[in-house]
Amino acid sequence: MNPPCGRCNKPVYPTEKINCLDKYWHKGCFSCEVCKMALSMTTYKGFEKKPYCSMHYPKTSFTIVTDTPENLRLKQQSMLNSQALYKEDFEKSKGKGFSVVADTPEMQRVKKTQDQISNALYKEDFEKSKGKGFSVVADTPEMQRLKKTQDQISNIKYHEEFEKSRIRSDAPPPENRREDYEGNEEQPSNPERFSQPVRQMRPAAVAPPSGGKRYQAMYGYAAADADEVSLQEGDLILDVEQIDEGWMFGCNQRTGQRGLLPANYVRPV
Repeated sequence: MNPPCGRCNKPVYPTEKINCLDKYWHKGCFSCEVCKMALSMTTYKGFEKKPYCSMHYPKTSFTIVTDTPENLRLKQQSMLNSQALYKEDFEKSKGKGFSVVADTPEMQRVKKTQDQISNALYKEDFEKSKGKGFSVVADTPEMQRLKKTQDQISNIKYHEEFEKSRIRSDAPPPENRREDYEGNEEQPSNPERFSQPVRQMRPAAVAPPSGGKRYQAMYGYAAADADEVSLQEGDLILDVEQIDEGWMFGCNQRTGQRGLLPANYVRPV
């Protein structure tokens, strides 16, 4: 049996049947309720199971309520009730900071399951990071700037330490520097504090015959006794004779002074 049309209630045959909005329509009957414009399955808009065109489709509208004194009183009363309830709830929850949950068997099971999952994740992360011993830091522009600044500071400190050590090493002490102790002076109580070996006694300054070798001072040296010769870097020493392993006798050409001088402060010319 053929169903009736949704508009004219006449039977709708399969060749002209349109099934839409839970009804069957003739092609000519499927039109807008207002302007009767023919519609299709792509151009209609349904409202309360009736077809409309886009121009006459009913639009929802709001109901305007008059702002009467009674409505204003009800609105104010609602606001007061809301504030009173809010303050009451606030006073009840003040100082607690948490909500009490009943420790039921179900909650205990959920808690135990969460602990097991947490332990499993911890072990997994530990196994992944085991053997690495470091954390990866993103190579951001800020990190690159900090790294560059640290390298520059390190280079500056290195050069400063290098210059200080070079200045200290330019003038090493003589191997046999004389250290005289008077008989009544107290000897050092802890000899291990002095790392330099004690030299043998310096020989007496006896002038050798002239015609010795010529040497040049490599470092400056201040005479520690009257029979020693003070040196400046570059001084020419004449008539040099070896006295022992650590001392020589010669004449400083610059000052004309004759006496002993340390052997490791001069070199042959």
